[in-house]
Amino acid sequence: MNEYYQKVIDYSTRLSLDIEHQDDAEELIVVSNEDRGIYGMVMDCEYPILIIEQLIYRIANRSDKHFLQLLKMNRNLIHGAFVIDEEETQVIFRDTLQLEHLDFNELEGTINALTLGLAEFSGALLKLNQQ
Repeated sequence: MNEYYQKVIDYSTRLSLDIEHQDDAEELIVVSNEDRGIYGMVMDCEYPILIIEQLIYRIANRSDKHFLQLLKMNRNLIHGAFVIDEEETQVIFRDTLQLEHLDFNELEGTINALTLGLAEFSGALLKLNQQ
């Protein structure tokens, strides 16, 4: 098992993230923590980076205003960003971190950024997707 992948697993456990799925061949885990609003977050070790993605919602309202507001919200996130998938059907929280220099505080910062971002913007995100 790759040392970077093992480090991601260890840090996830320390962060009280429940590992729902683990694919050692792909060096990928799926984690959740209901208290933090994390459901099915994918952590994929693609050396030299760790890709972290959490589905926020499926897009019902495709409008310029919707996407402009997402960009504005990104300015307030500490780590990561709200992004749109390639098919333009989902809003995802995404962050990438360097595996070689990954430390616990950095991964914790990403998790906290998502939690705080959801706490701050969940109402606005839901409203945007309904308009």
